[in-house]
Amino acid sequence: MAEIKRVAVLGAGTMGAGIAQIAATAGMDVRLRDVADGPIQKGLETIRSSLDRIVAKAAKAGKATMTDAARTEVLGRIRTTTSLDEAVADADLVVEAIPERMDWKKECLASVEAAAPAHAVLATNTSSLSITDIASAAKDPSRVVGMHFFNPVPVMELLEVVRGLRTSDAAVAAARATGERMGKTVIVVRDSPGFATSRLGVCLAAEAIRMLESGVASAEDIDRAMELGYRHPMGPLRLTDLVGLDVRLAILDHLHREVGEQFRPPPLLRQLVRAGKLGKKTGEGFYRWEK
Repeated sequence: MAEIKRVAVLGAGTMGAGIAQIAATAGMDVRLRDVADGPIQKGLETIRSSLDRIVAKAAKAGKATMTDAARTEVLGRIRTTTSLDEAVADADLVVEAIPERMDWKKECLASVEAAAPAHAVLATNTSSLSITDIASAAKDPSRVVGMHFFNPVPVMELLEVVRGLRTSDAAVAAARATGERMGKTVIVVRDSPGFATSRLGVCLAAEAIRMLESGVASAEDIDRAMELGYRHPMGPLRLTDLVGLDVRLAILDHLHREVGEQFRPPPLLRQLVRAGKLGKKTGEGFYRWEK
């Protein structure tokens, strides 16, 4: 298996920017692509701010884990484009990080396969959609693998590699090796609704929302119960705000259809999404967020 040297990241949103950052930090050349310059510039600003925090934290701790010079080198490895063909033309690995819509992901994958080198591994960052279904849009589905990163990507340790029904051993090995090079702890799971992490995570989040609906406790106290009682680094409601209420709702809707009634979304979650209260990215969800 050849080493991954060039990575194309499709989508410069929260997840795409984070994936681009850790790939560049690991020494890979990155092409970050989005459909317009506005999202690209916003993604680059997210990366710059994240690197600034890492530099400041390292300096405060008296460590040389990230210096100003290293920050400049990382940013220098990231090139941007609005052209899909340009982004994937010489990629060894393509990571799609576009919104969680099956039709969009299939369309994206078919376009990528036509433009990327024959050896490139094609990965999707979906958190719950079927890898096998997404891969059905490819002429060679053995190249397609799930690489489910967690938000915020530069901080969260886990990478969930998902093997579709026709994913090759080589594609899984490449995804695992790349994740480990990025500093992640990698688990490999088979393609099933919600995989391992989203299925468990949304169960906890949905029950916390139902508890809030029925007045069991405040959002703050429900979160504090899990943080202090079970040593969770972040409570389920605050985490839902960080992930995005719309993202959580999409996962629950998908699991409700695929698995069963226990994943029916709480009415409060759907009401907040309809009101545009999507969490941190809109300034309000279960909490109010300062910009």
